[in-house]
Amino acid sequence: MTINPCQLLILILAFTGSMNGIQSANILGLFTSLSPSHLIIQMSTAKILAERGHNVTVVTVLKPLVTHKDINLIQVPLSTEDAQRHSEIIGSMSKNDNSNIIVSLFGMLKRTGFMFRKMVVALKDPRVRDLYLNNGNKFDLVVGGYFMNEYQLGFARKVKAPIVLVALMPPNQMIGSLIGNPLEGSFLSADKDAGKKDQGTSFRQRLTNYFYSQFFKLFNYLSERRNIDFYNELFAEDPSMPPFHDMVKNVSLIFFASHGPSEGPIRALVPAAIEIGGIHIKDKPDPLPKDLSSFLGNATDGAILLSLGSNVKSSHVKPETVKKMFNVLSKLKQRVIWKWEDLEKTPGKSDNILYSKWLPQDDVLAHPNTKLFINHAGKGGITEAAYHGKPMLALPIFGDQPGNAISMVQKGFGLTQSLLTLEEQPFLEAIQDILTNPQYTEKVSSYSSLYRDRPITARKSLIYWTEYVIRHHGAAHLQSPLVHMNSIAANNLDVYVLIFVSLAAVILLLKIVFKFIIKTIASKSKKGKKQKKH
Repeated sequence: MTINPCQLLILILAFTGSMNGIQSANILGLFTSLSPSHLIIQMSTAKILAERGHNVTVVTVLKPLVTHKDINLIQVPLSTEDAQRHSEIIGSMSKNDNSNIIVSLFGMLKRTGFMFRKMVVALKDPRVRDLYLNNGNKFDLVVGGYFMNEYQLGFARKVKAPIVLVALMPPNQMIGSLIGNPLEGSFLSADKDAGKKDQGTSFRQRLTNYFYSQFFKLFNYLSERRNIDFYNELFAEDPSMPPFHDMVKNVSLIFFASHGPSEGPIRALVPAAIEIGGIHIKDKPDPLPKDLSSFLGNATDGAILLSLGSNVKSSHVKPETVKKMFNVLSKLKQRVIWKWEDLEKTPGKSDNILYSKWLPQDDVLAHPNTKLFINHAGKGGITEAAYHGKPMLALPIFGDQPGNAISMVQKGFGLTQSLLTLEEQPFLEAIQDILTNPQYTEKVSSYSSLYRDRPITARKSLIYWTEYVIRHHGAAHLQSPLVHMNSIAANNLDVYVLIFVSLAAVILLLKIVFKFIIKTIASKSKKGKKQKKH
């Protein structure tokens, strides 16, 4: 019997499908964050899964910059008034000194109430509710974008599917408990000293770690209270829904946008913690738009990319600060690509500056003529720059950015300055130092090699573990026992109490016995003396 080429191809495809164990799964993405940078990472995972051949439906509030023709998008956009209010909130946050992590996080918790409310409203939209009310809809997996929004775990229960999360942060105290990842408080720093060589080993640092850990416990408690309220608001009408504290034990796996071996710190990770740092970075850069390609290609002295991210708009920066930045950048021999939203009101005209409302940042950083990246120290931007071996000048604004900037400087990838107190001369000196001192480029290039050196790419890791959870119906066997233990049991407090009480009882008993022996000896001694007298 002969097999023609067409039949052979069908057999090969069938064999490949049987090896994977999954033909085409129905996957639901809940990406309701109001942060464009979060959405870029989250939509990158959705795009990869769609390219893999899965049926992907995604719920968003913002319009995604990263998408795929086969993704079924359900957008619940902000009203014009809400969009304006959101912009004002971000603007107010950018004008505060957020260098202290405690003040910054509590301030963020207070100011982001509006953002979280809109994330909840998105899940109430009739089109979104129809995803579980319509019996014709079937999902094999829910992928949730994490941003202190554990209440969304209830949605997975409603559609009767396991859930995995995508987190921009590394495994830490704020999210690690969802999968029972241990907290090594003795050497994992939570503050600005996280990148120092003696991290966590000195007594001072370990003491600092302890107090920061207690602070995060308080922060998590306050965040949890809000999550419980939102969870009850969304799902209390359904008596079959479990209590919030039971629901949060149902996370199958978390994808972290980090890479421990290169970024550090080295820590223990449970099997349900999968690192996919750089998932949004393309293996091969796309061709640049004509204007950018020409501008960069003719930058014989190199080019500088300036972008303060997708959350903070140019209008949020103080006009006097913008003027100082323009005065410095316009006098450089290097060309400057400046992300600026309002092209009708630019900081000024200069032959060496190109303004653009939107930039293919990853592709610009991949260009050999790009020599410096001036950024806001966002996790995504730092990752892209480090991946492409580009030194940085960070101007952190809020959230995790001050900590990211300090860590970047301590690794030798560049310098940092305060955007709030920026002055022309220090700004110019920092730029010239980075451009003329080769140590910055050498350090970040060495890191780039380390970051890329992995046994499996972030893309393949995402695909494998996503399909693994689907194949094994939630992969409950990956769960750490810590997920189901209370804090007393998890920290062996009851064991320590038992040991302490037992030791105290033994000491007390020995004390009683010792007193009895002494008393007996003393009594016999007295009797002996009396007998001698008589």
